[in-house]
Amino acid sequence: MPWPLCTVICISSGKHIGHKAVDIFEDFERKKEVLRKDLEELEKSILPKYQESAANIKTQKTDQHKHSQKLTAELNKQGEALHREINTIIQRKQAEIDEMDRQHAAAIEKQEAVINKALHEIKQVIVHLKGLLETSDVGHVSKYKSRNGDFRKLPLKLKISLPNFQPQRIDTEQLPKQFGSLSSISIETVEQGYTLPSPGAESSPPARPQLDIPHLLTTGYVPRLVTDIPTSGYGKLYNVSCLSDEEIWIRGDNKIMKLYNLKGELLKSVQTKSENWPQDIAVTRSGGLVYTDTMDSSINLVSGTQIQTLITLLGWRPLSLCSTSSGDLLVIMDSDDYKQTKVVRYSGSTEKQTIQWDDQGNLLYSSNRFLNNKYLSENRNLDICVADNLAGAVVVVSAAGKLRFRYTGRDSTSRESFRPYGITTDSQANILTSDYNNHRIYIIDQDGHFLRFLHNCGLQEPRGLCVDSKDNLFVAEVNTGKVKKIMYYK
Repeated sequence: MPWPLCTVICISSGKHIGHKAVDIFEDFERKKEVLRKDLEELEKSILPKYQESAANIKTQKTDQHKHSQKLTAELNKQGEALHREINTIIQRKQAEIDEMDRQHAAAIEKQEAVINKALHEIKQVIVHLKGLLETSDVGHVSKYKSRNGDFRKLPLKLKISLPNFQPQRIDTEQLPKQFGSLSSISIETVEQGYTLPSPGAESSPPARPQLDIPHLLTTGYVPRLVTDIPTSGYGKLYNVSCLSDEEIWIRGDNKIMKLYNLKGELLKSVQTKSENWPQDIAVTRSGGLVYTDTMDSSINLVSGTQIQTLITLLGWRPLSLCSTSSGDLLVIMDSDDYKQTKVVRYSGSTEKQTIQWDDQGNLLYSSNRFLNNKYLSENRNLDICVADNLAGAVVVVSAAGKLRFRYTGRDSTSRESFRPYGITTDSQANILTSDYNNHRIYIIDQDGHFLRFLHNCGLQEPRGLCVDSKDNLFVAEVNTGKVKKIMYYK
């Protein structure tokens, strides 16, 4: 121990007076105190936080596995849906082949009957002629009239142009796009949001974390109006649905549904089959347009220039609809007597699920003859979210139809009435609903917690909502005839 020895020698000799005399035992105790404080900080503060981080990693692994299984299930569902569509096409084409085969066989049998009849008659004439040649009866011979002229003109010959199957070339580039797409994964490291204070440092209460706000959305971030898309031909504009990031379908207060690009250029107009107003519109996963017709209780598919009635309801009137991640249709509907409302899931035209009652046997949704504004959307976690205007609530049930929560406004003491109209969901599983009367959009998370308002971008009486693949929000304004594109994520 050269340093303590040097200290003792220096003190006893009086030399090296540049050194400061230090009590070795005081220094030893001071070092011990530092060790004790370090140990206490490691055991009580630092270690628990690292253990918490390690536990979070385990949770992330479990969540990652569950999410991967969910994606695989969705992928398989889409594959099954595509197989069903292909099988349906094959069945239709086979039915066409069977019908043409029946027609072909019938024509051949008819021609065969004609020829067999003629053969029978010819053979009878031959037998008759041979008998006349052998007879000596002048009377019989004198009565003979030749029929050869009838047989010289041969029967008509069938000329059949047989059908051919011309397979359409499978576009290997477009098929994956039509099948569906996976959004890219985003992996990043972020600060924990705090640093453990050093022992002895002045401590202050930590800032309350905004737990309910997703990492892309902050209260200080003002949403930005990207563009105003003008439309024409409507007294009032009600719904908007994204066909792609560049094209939107809209519907208003007449029988025409219109497709616009973001420049406000009209690309296509479609008139409803019945010439009634459509009650709601939605874009299917394959890019078709579906709409509800309340007046004739039908749900219809627009494909190209053709309109096909998918479903006709008995005793119920369809209100709103949406296309799900699995390719099903969710339809909310009122009974003809306006006393009941339910959500029905359809696969094609087959009813798969009905959602109407909670676990206590109460109706989940309100009913009224004149206030039947209800819209719905499927969340990323497969919850079914309904904006029930009359009830003043967003009603959210699980995919199995179990009530998860009702959101009835920012707080129960607010004097402002909550009357949600349009509804949509984004990639963060947040729910957006339009507050028509107060000119703003509510954003709540997947568990029903209020996040924020969108109201700083000139909104006027917002109603219909949809989001594109990049989480840009499209808002249909009732009286301006405009669709606003709003960026509300950084």
